[in-house]
Amino acid sequence: MHRRREYPEYPFVGVGALIHKGGKILLIKRRFEPNKGRWSLPGGLVERGEKVEEAALREVKEELGIGVTLERLIDIANEIIPDGKGRVKYHYVLIDFLARPKVGRIRLNKESSSYRWFEPETIEKLNTSRNTRAIVRKYSRERRGFKP
Repeated sequence: MHRRREYPEYPFVGVGALIHKGGKILLIKRRFEPNKGRWSLPGGLVERGEKVEEAALREVKEELGIGVTLERLIDIANEIIPDGKGRVKYHYVLIDFLARPKVGRIRLNKESSSYRWFEPETIEKLNTSRNTRAIVRKYSRERRGFKP
């Protein structure tokens, strides 16, 4: 049975990967709702019978054509998007991992219109979801707190 994403009966579980390399993070521009046209962490929905780590690896491979190494869980968050009448139009529980890219050339699938590596400090000025900004802020705070 296929569950509808708009006005769902229950929340969907999604995974994302904050992919970092050389102090920069990789974001994709979403082609479809929710968050159409916004910069976002690559990721997607967990499939039945799939572990969240497996889902994150699969989603990155599908969206970017590259493998990543998951380093650790970075955050668990809610993304609840109401419609103009205050009803819940989208509801996701998001599990985000910190990841490093493996060797490979990025090849976007149809879900994204572009990708780019960003300095974490520039994310605040981008059109992103609240969750993407929160995850990048957390990553930046943790990075500043570590001594090289």
